[in-house]
Amino acid sequence: MSSRWLRPEVYPLFAATGVAVGICAFSLIRNITGNPEVRVTKENRAAGILDNHAEGEKYKENFLRKYVRNKHPEIMPGINKFFTDPTY
Repeated sequence: MSSRWLRPEVYPLFAATGVAVGICAFSLIRNITGNPEVRVTKENRAAGILDNHAEGEKYKENFLRKYVRNKHPEIMPGINKFFTDPTY
């Protein structure tokens, strides 16, 4: 049975599935540990709606957003410039 699934042709499928599971786990752990709207303990859930705007802003403005805020949204800027800029 194991020789049926452990072929070299199946390795990319395992890699893609592993990456997808890793992204899901990262998102789950990030939301459970850092999201101010997720309350795991019973005492925190009983507190009701909290006005914690500063904590929510801190969660929203993470490192990646700060990094890409002033970047131009291009995947390959050299190729884009080559085909669109007439002086290039």
